[in-house]
Amino acid sequence: MTLAKRAVARKKEASIRPRSSARPDPLALLAWYDRHRRILPWRARPGEAIDPYRVWLSEIMLQQTTVKAVAPYFARFIARWPNVQSLAKAPLEDVLKGWAGLGYYARARNLHACAQAVAKTRAGKFPQTVEALRELPGVGDYTAAAIAAIAFDQPAVPVDGNVERVVARIYAVEESLPAAKPKLRALAAALMPPARYSDFAQALMDLGATICTPKTPACSLCPWNADCAAHARGEEETFPRKTPKREGQLRRGAAFVALREDGCVLLRRRPEKGLLAGMSEVPGSDWHSEMEEATMRRAAPKLIPPVPWRRLAGSVEHVFTHFPLTLSVYFAQVPRRSPPPSGMRWVRRRELPGEALPSVMRKVIAHALEEKPR
Repeated sequence: MTLAKRAVARKKEASIRPRSSARPDPLALLAWYDRHRRILPWRARPGEAIDPYRVWLSEIMLQQTTVKAVAPYFARFIARWPNVQSLAKAPLEDVLKGWAGLGYYARARNLHACAQAVAKTRAGKFPQTVEALRELPGVGDYTAAAIAAIAFDQPAVPVDGNVERVVARIYAVEESLPAAKPKLRALAAALMPPARYSDFAQALMDLGATICTPKTPACSLCPWNADCAAHARGEEETFPRKTPKREGQLRRGAAFVALREDGCVLLRRRPEKGLLAGMSEVPGSDWHSEMEEATMRRAAPKLIPPVPWRRLAGSVEHVFTHFPLTLSVYFAQVPRRSPPPSGMRWVRRRELPGEALPSVMRKVIAHALEEKPR
């Protein structure tokens, strides 16, 4: 049955079936959660004590990222830094290396700063209230509510994208995101039960992640389907309404991959502020909307002795949150005894996986070295 025919059938069904005018029953959602809760690496099983450190770490990692992508990073962090004190003592460079590839690197810097704040000023104990949690580095309204509710069973409802979608469909909220966010938060808070705040917060997240999905939601399995306005109208997939995103302007630049005869690659560290702050990268030009070949070549690192740079076929494409990027990649073979230019260093190829290289730089190195001898 086509989407249009399903919509017609559901509208007809809605016209003949009674629909409760009361809010959805939070106890029905909790009963569903008791049967269908997800098993996640950071989630305490029934009867286990909840570790606020694991809750905090997972929530920071999950910002703008999927559960599937986060799971291996979380496992590595917990194995290396099992508590907030050990993470606080770790060098920032090591934390950035552990984070490399997860994206949104300011989160890693805030993660380290927050761990230090909790370890030094709070004796390793996370505060329990939303207000106190908001004072920590990198902890905003959503994360504070999530930690307070999940870790400490405080009366708070964290509203992420999954929860926004559930609430927008339940009430058929016509306002578009992001303007609708305050209304969706208020509606979500009104759904809160009188107890089991931790379970309720996680139940809402699970409902959005597994049932009330962006496309083809499994409405027949939803514990709230009888009270869902969007479902009654057969228009689930049209909610939440969204204002079209304005795509950022394409930027261009150059990246220079120097491979020394002993198998080392030239790297440098990005500035401590700005995009990809403090991460490692191969030398390159600035990124602008207009970049001529001559301008890009002038950004090549000054090696001794001088070497010829060859522009490789193709380019590296990457999309950041606010703009897409196209990098032209240049390659050079360098004599074994060539010293690194000021502010740069030689790193052996086998050690590159442990470097704090963002995804775009890993793409650049792979593009340049794929066919090159080790």
